[in-house]
Amino acid sequence: QVQLVESGGGLVQAGGSLRLSCAASESFFSIMYMAWHRQAPGNQRELVASITSAGATNYAGSVKGRFTISRDNAKNTVYLQMNSLRAEDTAVYYCQALRDFTYYWGQGTQVTVSS
Repeated sequence: QVQLVESGGGLVQAGGSLRLSCAASESFFSIMYMAWHRQAPGNQRELVASITSAGATNYAGSVKGRFTISRDNAKNTVYLQMNSLRAEDTAVYYCQALRDFTYYWGQGTQVTVSS
């Protein structure tokens, strides 16, 4: 079982930046795909960004050009750099990993953007 631990959330003013981290308990060699999702109160969980083991990335239209997903294979960690934050980015952000056709989730980290 893959354990994921997120960190880096917090309170930031609109226009500011945050970097989220997600540390995996296993080597990235065995993890095919990692992603960040978010869920705001009253909304469904949505995909924010993803990255494959080959480094291919994908972004939701609402964050493209502002957020960047990256991975450090040596540290088994995936990052989400969030710039130009907006009030509508306020949500709990969850890390997700895919290994052996099974998805794993972290516990989530709160991001609050004040306008």
